Amino acid sequence: MEKIKVTIAGESYSLTTDDDLDYMENLAADVDAKIKSYLQMSSRISVTQAAVLTVLEYADLYKKSDSTCENLRTQIQAYLEDAARSRTDAELAKREVEKLKKELNTIKGTK
Repeated sequence: MEKIKVTIAGESYSLTTDDDLDYMENLAADVDAKIKSYLQMSSRISVTQAAVLTVLEYADLYKKSDSTCENLRTQIQAYLEDAARSRTDAELAKREVEKLKKELNTIKGTK
């Protein structure tokens, strides 16, 4: 665990994290920039309101990303199942070909 100090919307925060410190600094900078962009949109918006809008935006992004990931997991699982069925079908076809070759050789041998 490492400690890092970041500033968001003019307030300093001391954080303890297992994540890379550069990552945390960049994350804090992104949040700070997003809050500032909301504050610049209207002089009537408070820092708290800007923070809530920022959280909502990130929560929306998270939910959509999570849903997309779940869809991708489902698709990958379906592809893996299709691949397994195809391998089984290919193996069965190979066996059938070998069986038919033996039968053909048997028929050729009796003539």
